[in-house]
Amino acid sequence: MIPLHVRLDPGARRIDNLILGGSPYVVLRLSAKASSCVDAWLAGQAVDSDHLKLADMLVRKGILHPRREITSLTPQDVTVVVPVRDHADDLARLLPALTDAAKVLVIDDGSAKPIPEATVRHAKAKGPAAARNAGWRLAGTELVAFLDADVVPEPGWLATILPHFEDPSVVAVAPRVRSVEGPSMLERYEELRSPLDLGGAEAPVRPGSRVSYVPSAALVIRFSTLLNHNGFDETMRFGEDVDLVWRLNEAGDQVRYEPRSVVRHRPRETWKAWLRQRFGYGTSAAPLAIRHGAKVAPVKVSMWSALSWALVAAGPRCWEGPSPATTASLLPRKLKDVGVPATESVQLAVRGHVGAGRLLGDAVVRSWWPVAIPVLAATRWGRWVLLAAFARHVEEWYTRGATVGLPGWLAARVLDDLAYGAGVWWGAIRHRTVKPLLPDLSDWPGRDGVGRT
Repeated sequence: MIPLHVRLDPGARRIDNLILGGSPYVVLRLSAKASSCVDAWLAGQAVDSDHLKLADMLVRKGILHPRREITSLTPQDVTVVVPVRDHADDLARLLPALTDAAKVLVIDDGSAKPIPEATVRHAKAKGPAAARNAGWRLAGTELVAFLDADVVPEPGWLATILPHFEDPSVVAVAPRVRSVEGPSMLERYEELRSPLDLGGAEAPVRPGSRVSYVPSAALVIRFSTLLNHNGFDETMRFGEDVDLVWRLNEAGDQVRYEPRSVVRHRPRETWKAWLRQRFGYGTSAAPLAIRHGAKVAPVKVSMWSALSWALVAAGPRCWEGPSPATTASLLPRKLKDVGVPATESVQLAVRGHVGAGRLLGDAVVRSWWPVAIPVLAATRWGRWVLLAAFARHVEEWYTRGATVGLPGWLAARVLDDLAYGAGVWWGAIRHRTVKPLLPDLSDWPGRDGVGRT
């Protein structure tokens, strides 16, 4: 068996026999034996076969991350499937970077001018899901890598991904999708705000976590898994990759996000095409909500946090109810039984409430804006609330070190939100459902948020 090593997530903490972290955030009280094992692993010792179950649990929660430096798999165990429609120039940039794969299957999804390199051609466009399904069924290798025609992988991208598949419970791994660097304002904005770029921190992929989905613009998955789940849902024009990842999660399979592996994505060439893309992404919320319920909620916060911030938004006359400070004081009581120090509990509660406020503010100007903005703009206090919500864009511009000027950043950021939110509402109307607009008022940290092992 290839040795498994683990590393502690940068956001996780050890306090005596406690371990805090993961996404969603959990607090675990370790037994003396489990604590000793974790200490040994973090000191560099490999996980022994008797404690794989403990390591697997901590990895799935996002507290630990796996490391296998060697693997029995090679790029020759991978078939690359590339769906393409019309963009032959993109394909010309991608194909030279795929020489190490076992084979490359190009699926022409109804291009106006047939793609010469195509393995399969659809006479009429059937959509990216159908194109990918047509490709993986011809793979014949243990692994299938999906790459959109407008991406180019960096050298060695597969070498970092393949070791994850030594764990039989890992069925899919996604690299980081970073936008190509360019001089235009759109390219510079996308470099920091692309919805395909899920950041530089590795993570398990599951709904409600920091990395709740991964795009099929770049995704490596087991052939057997695609066969068992019948691949992508061809009735979905957008969000078919999110749907597949969530179905895998529901089946108990592991999906990993591995940002040490990088592919570069070329953004849309015009602002019109970019807005159409954002609108299309928003329309996927309704069919995803119909299939997966609250997993697609625009915001997930505790009921207490939602009530507290709703009272703040309502104005000073309503502040006699539970404030964020009041509800923050409840968490130390909840964590006292597992030994979390009161000061640590208060810090967690404050960070949780501030985070909830940010999420709610983002939802106000994004998914909920067609209703929230007119309602809040009707009162003086509501306009202050809107100003605070939009101020998040300024904070983001500063903290991310954007090379776009502040006026241009704000314009692009607002257009981004408006286009996506309009898509959410259009999808909800079209599918006659309010599910993608409803918040998930979970009890954080909830029954699964604290525990012992």
